[in-house]
Amino acid sequence: MRHGKKFNKLSRTHAHRRQMLANMASSLILHKRINTTLAKAKALRTYVEPLLTKAKEDTTHSRRVVFSYLQNKEAVTELFREISQKIAQRPGGYTRILKTGYRLGDNAEMAFIELVDYSLNAGSTKETKSKSTRRGGKKKAAATEVPAQAEAPAAETKAETEAEKAE
Repeated sequence: MRHGKKFNKLSRTHAHRRQMLANMASSLILHKRINTTLAKAKALRTYVEPLLTKAKEDTTHSRRVVFSYLQNKEAVTELFREISQKIAQRPGGYTRILKTGYRLGDNAEMAFIELVDYSLNAGSTKETKSKSTRRGGKKKAAATEVPAQAEAPAAETKAETEAEKAE
């Protein structure tokens, strides 16, 4: 029975799963964002976040521990030089998973997993524009302009009445 085993085996052996997650973690560190299935993204998040926490403390021991997981010198160097500087103040939650739909071949749910501080689309790609509806938005705009014009003659009449009182 699998009581208390919370990780997803992803239909792979232990060695295959470990190497796959190490490769995906290295790619995530080097490219800051990767596209994969939702199940793999969730498994990768639990694999890579403790490594990112280890990278906050730049010691020989933490470098060796992270290297034992990743087995990639370039990824370890990138992690400790650049990424650790950006995540130094963050208490956790270093990755974000964005669902992107379903794959055509087998209908697997796909997702992007990205480093939060290196977000490429943190809401900045979409321009904010007013929502166009067919509910008479032009009438409301015209109604707001009419009182502004109506106020101007009222101000003139007040000025005229004050001038008449002064005479």
